[in-house]
Amino acid sequence: MNDDAEVVANHDGPIPVLAVSGSGGASSDGGSKRDRLKKSLPGSRLTDKFQSAGTSFSGSGLSIQDRLFAKFKWRAKRRNRILQQIVPGEGAESVEAEPETRSSRYINRPGFSLPLMTANFRRFNARVGVVFVAQNHLLRLLTWQKASHTLSFFVIYSFVCLNPYLLAILPLVGILFFLLVPAYLTRHPPPPASIAVLGNTQYSISGPPLAPARTIKPAPEISKDFFRNMRDLQNLMDDFSTVHDSMLTTITPITNFSNEPLSSTVFLLLFVVACLLFLVSHLLPWRFITLISGWIAIALGHPSVQDIVFENVYKSRIRPVSATARSRLDSWIESDIIMDSPPETREVEIFELQRRKGSFGVSEWESWIFSPSAWEPMAPARIAGERVKGTRFFEDVQASIGWEWGGKKWELDLGSTEWVEERLIVGVEVEIEGERWVYDIATDGSEKEDTDMAGGRRGQWRRRRWVRMVRRQATGEVAVSQK
Repeated sequence: MNDDAEVVANHDGPIPVLAVSGSGGASSDGGSKRDRLKKSLPGSRLTDKFQSAGTSFSGSGLSIQDRLFAKFKWRAKRRNRILQQIVPGEGAESVEAEPETRSSRYINRPGFSLPLMTANFRRFNARVGVVFVAQNHLLRLLTWQKASHTLSFFVIYSFVCLNPYLLAILPLVGILFFLLVPAYLTRHPPPPASIAVLGNTQYSISGPPLAPARTIKPAPEISKDFFRNMRDLQNLMDDFSTVHDSMLTTITPITNFSNEPLSSTVFLLLFVVACLLFLVSHLLPWRFITLISGWIAIALGHPSVQDIVFENVYKSRIRPVSATARSRLDSWIESDIIMDSPPETREVEIFELQRRKGSFGVSEWESWIFSPSAWEPMAPARIAGERVKGTRFFEDVQASIGWEWGGKKWELDLGSTEWVEERLIVGVEVEIEGERWVYDIATDGSEKEDTDMAGGRRGQWRRRRWVRMVRRQATGEVAVSQK
């Protein structure tokens, strides 16, 4: 690697960590853990360890980096063997899993490995400095650290909002002024300001290159830049966790229907707004809306503006009105959003099947089974020679998963003709009076005839339909709260 290569790292102060008040217990727990970690291993102790390691290894053939990470690698291999016994491998997955349809570069990704995880983290941390440098520059730009830079960004943003086609030019301008021009100035540096050549102070672009080209290399391990990247990475992880927890605390109660009237109101309002925007969005001046919104966002980044807005606007006007507005919204929701609808109910059926007992000359029937199938003569399972499925006793019939009985007992369906016609069942005889049995009709050559009752030709099976109401069952915390 070129020795003149440059390491990209955030050499300024640490990027500030976001702090959201009232973000819940997760943030407080994370803060206490970080405090305990800082107390247990302060930075001075870590520095002393590396200094002592450098003193002890100064006379040996291996460097500090090789000695330390050889030890870390041995420990990582040992932990990896333990994890392989705990974490199931890829072979433990179900054999009947659906085949992977993504690209082969994702199919052949390695499994979890602690040494590989450690090596990848070291590589990532050595190269992630450019992200933190960009983040730091963006924060300085939006917080008015240099007013001239922020005002320049303000003007460029205004031009882009008023002329959106300039968005196609911005990437090219960025490459020119932030990549190519600095690289050229590195190869052709200007003369020192203290030297005047014949009174000419202008910068000349002619002549051969005077300096080597600028290249970027990863930050060496056990270096200041490496630990700067680790510092900024830990702050970035804390920022993400803080924003994630605050968003969950704010958005989840409104959108997860734990408070159904409130979530229903939000759904109704968003639906109405979406319908209105679908009709009138082409009439809105989106350029000026984007322009004014950006101006407000950029102006709010100024510390003086933040103080004015917080003291004069939020405390004096917004905070007193927010409680009143929330109470009015709650009263409107309570009066207009009605959520006392009964649970979903359905009617379920079961067929009582009886089989002829004894010879065909005897009109005695024995209870055979209770089945969800009518077991009609043309049923596919019956034609295939399968056995009828069900339960022997009425008490063993249970409601489906997620449902519970709504009625106290089963009721006999007296409209046998209706459900026979609805299912287009053929080859049966319907009993109009009595217990409403539906008999098989014996066909010539297949079953013997039963002519004992009204001269009919009845086969081996008969069935009748029972019905009962079920209602949707609440699960989890809702079921516990309703008890």
